[in-house]
Amino acid sequence: MISLFDLSLQLNGFPIKKAKADLGTISRFSEEEFLKFLQKKKDEIVGFHLQNNSFYNELVGNKTAPKWEDLPILNKQNLQKPLEERLSNGYSKKNIYLNKTSGSSGTPFIFAKDKYSHALTWASNIMRFGWFGIDFNHSYQARFYGIPMDFVGYQKERFKDFLSRRFRFPVFDLSDEILGRFLGKFKTKKFDYLNGYTSSIVLFAKYLEQKNIILKEICPTLKACFVTSEMLFESDKKLLEKQFGIPIINEYGASELDLIAFENPQGEWQVNSETLFIEILDENNQVLPYGKEGRIVITSLFNKANPFIRYDIGDIGILDEKSTLQKPILKKLVGRTNDVAILPSGKKSPGLTFYYVTKSIIEDDGNVKEFIIKQTQLNTFEIEYVSENELNTAQIQKIEEAITLYLEPNLNFNFTRKKVLERTNRGKLKQFKSYL
Repeated sequence: MISLFDLSLQLNGFPIKKAKADLGTISRFSEEEFLKFLQKKKDEIVGFHLQNNSFYNELVGNKTAPKWEDLPILNKQNLQKPLEERLSNGYSKKNIYLNKTSGSSGTPFIFAKDKYSHALTWASNIMRFGWFGIDFNHSYQARFYGIPMDFVGYQKERFKDFLSRRFRFPVFDLSDEILGRFLGKFKTKKFDYLNGYTSSIVLFAKYLEQKNIILKEICPTLKACFVTSEMLFESDKKLLEKQFGIPIINEYGASELDLIAFENPQGEWQVNSETLFIEILDENNQVLPYGKEGRIVITSLFNKANPFIRYDIGDIGILDEKSTLQKPILKKLVGRTNDVAILPSGKKSPGLTFYYVTKSIIEDDGNVKEFIIKQTQLNTFEIEYVSENELNTAQIQKIEEAITLYLEPNLNFNFTRKKVLERTNRGKLKQFKSYL
C-alpha cells in the first residue's frame, strides 16, 4: 500500500525521507556525539539568524558573537509583528510552512518554518507515535479537535483528514446526544488510536462511565490514546485508562515549535532533544538546576525561516533530576504563566489550584460535566459550569470552604450554570482566566 501520508508531505515540498533519516542518526548518537551535535546546532542557528534575520539582529543588539547566556529571551509579544518583518533572508510565503498559534495563551501570532524543519517535526511525531505501534501511513485516527466552520476551511480540513487517515469528531458541542453519535462511530469504524484535546476526550470518557461502557470492547482495534493541548490530571488519566481500556499517552507541544515532550513507553515525559533545546529559567533569566521550577524556554535548533531562540513559551515546568542533555525528562508542567490568580492578600496562586479545589468536590457525583473559572476582580471569581442539575447551597458552601482552606478567606464566588462552555476558536477549553 502506498504511504499516502509521506507522499502528501513529499509532494508539498517537505523532504520527509531526508528528515526521517537525519532524525534516526541524531537519535542513535552516543552521549559524546550528541553533546558535539547540540553545541554545533546552537552555534549554527544563532549564527544563521544573526547574519540573515534583521528582526533577530535588532533584538540581540550589536554584541559581537554573544555568549549563549547573554542572548535575549524571546517572548510572544516580540513576535506579534508582521511576519514579513520576522522572516529570514531567502524566505518568503512561497517557500515556507505558514501557520498561526492557537492564541490560548492570549497572544496569538503567525509563524513560519522552513520546509526541512517542518519535515523534521513530522519525522519526530512519526518516531514517537511509533513507540506505541502507531504508523501515520496506515493507522486510523479518531481525532477530537476543533474544525474551521467556514465552508472552504471545513472542506480543506476534511480533505487533510482523509489524506492523513483521520476521522474528526468536532469538539464544539459535546452534549450527551452528540457523544452518543461519537460512540456509534466507534462501533462501526476500526480506529487504531484516539488523539485530541484532553478536556474533550475526558468528557467522552465520563459519558462512557455513565453508560458503563469500555471503549476497547466496542472497538477492539484500539491501541492507544494520545491527549494534548491541555493539562491531564492524574484522576482524569485513571478515568481514561478505565473507560478506554488502552494506554493513555500524554503529549505536550506547541504548534510554532514541535512536540516538546512525549510520554515514552516507560511512563517518563521525555523531552524532544533531537530538534529542540530546553532550559528552565528563573525570573532573572538564570538557568535553574534540574528539579527546580521555572519558566520553560525553548530553542528550535533547525528553524531558519523564523528565529525561535531562547523563546519563553509562557509555561512553567520542572525538569527531572535524572535528566541529561541527551534525555531530558519533564517532571512536571505547572501551567501557563498567565493563568495565575492574584489574591487580595498579595498571594499568587496558579489557576490550577482552583481547578483542583473545585474538581475534588464537584466530581464525586458526576453531576458537573466541566467548568471554567474567571477572575473578574481581586476578590471576585465567576464559576461557569455545565451540569445535569444546578449546584445546591450545600455544594456551593463546600466549594467555598475548600477555597478558603487552599487560598484565603473572604473571596466572592458567583456560580452560573450554562448549557455549553465557551471554547477557543480551535476548540480548546481554557480552564482559568484572569481579567485583571
